[in-house]
Amino acid sequence: MAKKESTLTNMIIALVAVTFAASTSLGFVYQLTKAPIAAARLAKKMNAIQNVLPEFNNEPNMEVYKIPLDGDTLYFYPAKIDGDLVGTAVESFTNQGFTGNIKIMVGFLPDGSIYDVAVLEHKETPGLGDKMERKKSDWGTQFKGKNPENFNLSVKKDGGDVDAITASTISSRAFCDALNRAYNTYMEGDEK
Repeated sequence: MAKKESTLTNMIIALVAVTFAASTSLGFVYQLTKAPIAAARLAKKMNAIQNVLPEFNNEPNMEVYKIPLDGDTLYFYPAKIDGDLVGTAVESFTNQGFTGNIKIMVGFLPDGSIYDVAVLEHKETPGLGDKMERKKSDWGTQFKGKNPENFNLSVKKDGGDVDAITASTISSRAFCDALNRAYNTYMEGDEK
């Protein structure tokens, strides 16, 4: 086979062909993985709802309502037993994390007390801020059963009642910010 001459036209054609092949492959892989990724996110969210609320027999994701707040949205998942509200899971957020956005799920009982909390997403420092996750430490258990009406959701360093994660005060403050955002909006909401 004869060697092609290296001209500008040949280089452009080769570059276009390689770019087309790469972008087509990337698009194909994206389409292939889009549905499984969405299903995994939904499963994680549904698992978090189940973990932060007492037992219920309805489908909270079918009764979800949302409230826009601070350029994002809070999602409320009411949990009921035979039509009676037993709690509400609130998907909350904060942008004050050490490395940005943190999303949590917090379960409130009808009186406003916290049933439990779960972390949905974060990019906090491994070994420090990621200790907010249940699988990394039991730091989040300090919120169970507490009512923010008489439990100050701020770290002790700021005059609150929350023990901060060791060497990760910024992440702890951010977590508390997301909890406060969820609590205040839940208590103001008229759809409880």
